[in-house]
Amino acid sequence: MIRRNAWLPTVFNDFFDNDFMPRANATAPAINVIETQDEYTVELAAPGLKKEDFNVNINEEGNLVVKMEKKIEQEDKKAHYLRREFNYTKFEQTLLLPDDVEKAKIAARVEHGVLTVTLPKTEQARTKVERQIEIG
Repeated sequence: MIRRNAWLPTVFNDFFDNDFMPRANATAPAINVIETQDEYTVELAAPGLKKEDFNVNINEEGNLVVKMEKKIEQEDKKAHYLRREFNYTKFEQTLLLPDDVEKAKIAARVEHGVLTVTLPKTEQARTKVERQIEIG
């Protein structure tokens, strides 16, 4: 069952709440989605990660795929780990893009511990059509 948030566009609900990766997953990074007249911006918390740790692409279905993978190599030969979970981080999420995104102009950058993906809207989506409808 998919929950729907009234304040979040429906197309983004499948990105956050799906059967494959529920948002309640504690290992999933925090994500913000911002909409302006000209673009959508997706911000993904990525403290300590560099641009080399990410792969952002458009898959064959035309969806945006964000992958994050970080391996931490430690050379501590004196300690014996009984359980070790924090030396490897992996995350993958698919964003079902709205129809008004200009896919050829999507850009991504990592800065201050945040991966920012900018999804520009098409020119048609940016131009609001306002007119008076005459009642006949």
